[in-house]
This record gives sequence, C-alpha cells and structure tokens, in this order.
Amino acid sequence: MKPFALTVSAAALLGLVAPAFADDDMNPDRPGIADGSNVVGAGRFQVESGLQREWRRDGAERERLTYVPTLLRLGIDAHWEARIEGNAFGWQKQSDLVNGVSHSAGAMPVSVGVKYNVQASDDSGKPGYGAIVRVFPHSGSETFGTHRATGDARLVADVPLAGDWSLNPNIGVATDEDSDGRQYNTALLAVTLGYAASKQLNLFVDTGMQSREQRHGGGQVIVDIGMAYMLTPDLQLDASIGRGVHGSTPPHAFASAGVSVRF
Repeated sequence: MKPFALTVSAAALLGLVAPAFADDDMNPDRPGIADGSNVVGAGRFQVESGLQREWRRDGAERERLTYVPTLLRLGIDAHWEARIEGNAFGWQKQSDLVNGVSHSAGAMPVSVGVKYNVQASDDSGKPGYGAIVRVFPHSGSETFGTHRATGDARLVADVPLAGDWSLNPNIGVATDEDSDGRQYNTALLAVTLGYAASKQLNLFVDTGMQSREQRHGGGQVIVDIGMAYMLTPDLQLDASIGRGVHGSTPPHAFASAGVSVRF
C-alpha cells in the first residue's frame, strides 16, 4: 500500500504550486480498467507506467505478485496511434504449508496494437468513440510467459454526463490462454465512472468483467476505485486500489500507483 500513500501525498503537495492548464491536456488511459477513445495526437509520444501489487490466497496458499504495467503510445495522425503494452517485469512470492516460501521473477508478455479514434470527445458534450486492437505474441520468461499468441479487440467510448461526471464503457472479445496453456475465447466488458472534482483532480470507480477466465471456467469480475492528479498538461500521477469480487483468477486485493508523461 505504500505506493498509493506516496502518490496521494505527492499529488496533494505539488497541487499547491500546479500551474494554470492549457486546453490541450493529456488524456491517459491509466488509471482504471476501461480505456478512453481519444488518441495522443500526431507526432506525440506518451509513456504510462506504474507499479502494481496483487495478493491472492487459496486456503493456506498465499501469493504476492508485483509488476510494472506499462503502455507506450505513439501518435500517427488525428485518428490513429500505435501502442506497445504489457506488464514489463514481475516479482512473485508464494508460500504454503508444504513447500514454504519461494520467490520467482521474470519478463511478462507484451502486446503490439493500435487505437483508432472515430470521433473525439470535446467540452461541448459530444461523446467520443473508437476501437483498440492488440496482439500478444508468444513472449515473456518461463515463469510468466505465454505459449501461444493471444489478442483482443474492443470498442471504447467517452461519454460526458451531467455536471462533472463522465462514463467510459468498453466492450470486446479476446483470445486468451489459461494457466495450463490452453487457448480459449472470452467476452470483455469494462465501465469507468469518473468525476472531475477540479481541473487537476479526477476520481473514479470502475469494474471489469470477463465471461470466461479459463477454457472450461466461469466468469470473473474485478472492481477498483482511485484518483488521477494532473500536475501539468503533460504529467499526471495516479493511484488506485481494488479487488476481485467473482471468479478464481482475480486477485483478492490489489494496489497501484503510476505516472503518465507526454512528450
């Protein structure tokens, strides 16, 4: 939980000297589960990264996983951006009554993809919508890597609501791989409800659902809450906490803190 506390403290302190913003504020896809529809813009490069820690338990078995979720976005034109996304590197700690405590670390799978913005949202209340497609080739270390190519395709939107509220719905399909290396198809749904508490501070709550979490399994649901604080038009800090509420694969709890920078 330390990254969460540090990020909130930094945002509060730096907010005292935050400059006035221009109209061209960045619009990161982190934090939260659902992604937005807007692209970064022609010739712009954006890095969105952080640190996430997850806790799982099954009877006497315990697992702690820490990794570095990272998204690189390169603007091609007013409608297209190229994306490289993954969890970079992971550190895992496992413990049970039989084997005791074990540690492992390694590279995690990475994807290449694109986002296409059909219509950009604006201050007039016009919604934005687009699509994101990702392909995960066989990648990652022996501990965390995949054996087959997987991928997903999602329709994404930005919907302004009354007052300072907004909604980000995502819906899509994916081909995934379970812990036994078996490939399966699944449907995806994510929704983020956001509230602009000020020009700098955004609060959100969201949920992500997957119709199947393994080849012959049921669905999964996770929820989280968090905040994003815009220090400058090109720099944002964020923090969130959440948990799995249904299914066998989601974490019992997780915490994340990150930063997004636009160049």
